[in-house]
Amino acid sequence: MTDPLKLRHPFFRPRWRRIAIVVFLAIWAAVEFLGGSPLWGYGIGALAAYTGWEYFLNFDPANYADPTDTKDEDAT
Repeated sequence: MTDPLKLRHPFFRPRWRRIAIVVFLAIWAAVEFLGGSPLWGYGIGALAAYTGWEYFLNFDPANYADPTDTKDEDAT
């Protein structure tokens, strides 16, 4: 499956980073609404909802593995 927004990068594997991104986007959306820009608020709110779904409801640690990691997992 392709990842057009590059959300499945190994950088986002730690839970605190995923929480920080979703909270940041939710606060940004609230600021846009309170500032009188509902179009930007809806757009950033949709992005916050999508990242929340991707990072928490659809999270699979295997999707966030580092592809350059050459550790041989079959060796005993």
